[in-house]
This record gives sequence, C-alpha cells and structure tokens, in this order.
Amino acid sequence: MKSKFGIKEVVAIGIGTALFVALTEIQIPTPIPNTYLQPRMALMAFLAAVFGPIVGGLVGLLGHALGDAMFYGSVWWSWVVPDGVVGLVIGLFAAKYAVKEGGFTNTKAITLFNVMQVIANAAAWILVAPILDIVIYAEPVNKVFIQGIGAFIGNILIIGILGTLLCVGYSKIGAKSSSLSKED
Repeated sequence: MKSKFGIKEVVAIGIGTALFVALTEIQIPTPIPNTYLQPRMALMAFLAAVFGPIVGGLVGLLGHALGDAMFYGSVWWSWVVPDGVVGLVIGLFAAKYAVKEGGFTNTKAITLFNVMQVIANAAAWILVAPILDIVIYAEPVNKVFIQGIGAFIGNILIIGILGTLLCVGYSKIGAKSSSLSKED
C-alpha cells in the first residue's frame, strides 16, 4: 500500500480532532451504564476512510483523550486506545473504499467499509477495552465486557448509518469539487 502523508492529512488530524472533541458532549444514552451512542465515531470513521490509518488512529486517540480531559477532568485510557484502534483499522483499507475518488457509491466499497468497521469495533470493544479496563483500572470482568459489547453494538450502528452516509455524500459531491490545490 502506497501512502502519502502531507499537509492535507495534518489538517485533517487537526480539524478532525477538534470536531471529535466538540462532538464528545453529544451522547445518546443506552441501558448500559457509562455507555453511549456517540456520533463522533462516524466522523472518525469517515476521516479514516478518506485519509487513511494514521489520520483515523490519531483522530481517535487525540480526540478521545482531549475530550475526556476537557469534559470529565481525567482520561480513561482503556477507552481512548480502542478509538485509535477503530480509526487505524478502518483507515487501512481507505484506498479500497475510494471515497476521495468518488467510488464509494458502489455496493462493494460500502460493504467493505462496513465489514471492516464491524471487525475493528469487535477487536476494540470486545477485546481491547475490556482487557485494558481490567489491567489498568481493576474493573470487574462482567461489567467491562457488558460495556464493551454495548459500545461495540452502538458504534457499529452509528458508523454503519452516519459514517456510511458521510462517505457516500463526500464521494458523490465533495470528492469531485475539492477546492484544495497546491500553490506554485
């Protein structure tokens, strides 16, 4: 995989992180304590699908850490790392989604995006988050796996709906009319 990292990616990390932090306060409650549906995950998945694994992973890590610090006063690292994992894994297949090129309108790209986000969320929320909760914070096993499964289900729904819509919309409109260009 040939990957290019330049000014557009740096800007995407900065703006994406700021938006991720701003969206931290938008939380839809679930029946599981301390587990919410959060639209910020769709934004991160979209940025990962457009700009790749470094952007996706860093927006997840930095956005979650800064959001926790700003709104809650401390960082819950066992949930920061999984957001980075989700962004990284989704971003690994950015070239195949072809969002920037306007190719995210076919069933194959949309299916791949959603299969990868389910795999990424499963690894992050059913494995990584609960294990880190137990190792770092000595949280009860049954509690963390219930929360992890709740986060997994919530994130696949948010990314599956909002993330897919963001990618389709950008692929149809934004990819063809980018106003960013390199100056001489």
